[in-house]
Amino acid sequence: MEFRLIDRIRERTAQGRDDVRLGIGDDAALLAVPEGQELAVAIDTMVEGVHFPRDTAPADLGWKALAVNLSDLAAMGATPAWALLALTLPRSGAAEARQRFVDAFAEGFAQLAQPHRLALVGGDTTGGPLTISVAVHGFVPPGKALRRAGAKPGDVVMVTGTLGDAAAGLHLLQRGGVDGAQAAYLVERLHRPTPRIAAGLALRERASACLDVSDGLAADLGHICASSGVGAEIESALLPRSPALLDLFDDASARDFALSGGDDYELCFTVPAARAAEVQADLARLGCGATRIGRIVEGEGVQVRAEDGTWLEPAHQGWDHFAA
Repeated sequence: MEFRLIDRIRERTAQGRDDVRLGIGDDAALLAVPEGQELAVAIDTMVEGVHFPRDTAPADLGWKALAVNLSDLAAMGATPAWALLALTLPRSGAAEARQRFVDAFAEGFAQLAQPHRLALVGGDTTGGPLTISVAVHGFVPPGKALRRAGAKPGDVVMVTGTLGDAAAGLHLLQRGGVDGAQAAYLVERLHRPTPRIAAGLALRERASACLDVSDGLAADLGHICASSGVGAEIESALLPRSPALLDLFDDASARDFALSGGDDYELCFTVPAARAAEVQADLARLGCGATRIGRIVEGEGVQVRAEDGTWLEPAHQGWDHFAA
């Protein structure tokens, strides 16, 4: 079972990479980091009932397990290369059902891996509660990686894409009301996020700080502030929200999803004000766009201004696995 699973995914991912000296089949892979490159490494774990609903389609799980990791590489300005996969499958149920799950999972994983020429170079399977761990490796030129530290007072705060869609999609699933194209769009944004690899590469040597929005904008921007020793002021009226989100939810709910909802996997970054228009134009050409939502200031923490000029307190502070 274990080797059939890994083989199914390996067969669907990049096989022609010269930097894979020895792939799946031995006790470890042998990989060659290209000369003049640094290695960026990230790992994420997804647990059933915590990171995804129990009835999530296996193909969507395969896609998302890779996407959340590629998003970390995007936030560092790194080009994806290799991945490792550890999959824990429930022992209960028929072997045929497990096989169908594996085939669909492998297909979803490969659908995202292929356009990025990412090769699966190792993995492991075991029995237990459904849990998926993926580690990804990518390349970045020395000294060019994007980091959370580096934002300076006067910098502009920007985000790619739209915010709040994934959290709204999860809300709809939990409420049991996924009807119509707009609801389906929000759920798709939850299950199949788009890692902004091209945007991350375009931000090298331009963004002063960057990360991906996984736990909610307010919480994640707070990490940039803490790492950079600065504060941030956000204009809630400028938060980019999709037509689907605005049509299905009232203004206050849409704003809360955008500020505090997780799982968007958009990039939040800061740039010197003089370069904001240039960056905005370049990311528009890439198709993801970039919206100016605020500025970096002296101080600490993230403040959010309402349309009437008052300061808001987000209803939620973002995801915390160990919060009460």
